[in-house]
Amino acid sequence: MDGNGRWARRRHLPRAIGHKRGVDAVRALLRGVRQTRLEALTLFAFSSENWRRPQDEISDLTTLLKHFIRADLDELAADGVRLKVLGDYHAFDSEAVTLVEDAVDRTCRNTGTTLAIALNYGAQQEIARAARAAAAEGEVTQASIARHLDTADMPPLDLLIRTSGEVRLSNFLLWQAAYAELCFLDVLWPDFTMQHLQAAMDQFASRERRYGGR
Repeated sequence: MDGNGRWARRRHLPRAIGHKRGVDAVRALLRGVRQTRLEALTLFAFSSENWRRPQDEISDLTTLLKHFIRADLDELAADGVRLKVLGDYHAFDSEAVTLVEDAVDRTCRNTGTTLAIALNYGAQQEIARAARAAAAEGEVTQASIARHLDTADMPPLDLLIRTSGEVRLSNFLLWQAAYAELCFLDVLWPDFTMQHLQAAMDQFASRERRYGGR
């Protein structure tokens, strides 16, 4: 979900306003997803590299995370959404950790769309953790690593979308993206709508997926 800062800068607004508008875009998107058959949606909210940002921006992002959970959990739970977290969210403050764990626990039996939020997530670190866990079991194979990924209980990744016009994956779902279709959009995240997601899914549906075969 890239482009919050640039969205704010182009409007001569504080970055915090851009992040807030980014959360508004998430909220609107989740309401639109209810009308689809989307099995799972993963949002990259905070990367393991984002700790390098100024402390006030990290604080703003953490505050928005807490507010989102408090304001939207009832609605998500009522819609049957199952919340899941990728990454080591324990690096956040104790209040955020408690809110995240309570939200995950409250929705764990829901059978609707799985909403995975990547918090303090980095794909290289995820793969390294999974490889260590596989080695501890005595065998390092593709299957044993996959069993220990943060996404082990999720369906395979079909479509990966990056907003803001940047054309790179930035350490996001590297293992899972091996045969995913990639879609890079020029739209900044606060301007991303259900129409953009639908257009990306339509583009995905038109592609031929061969997985290395013919």
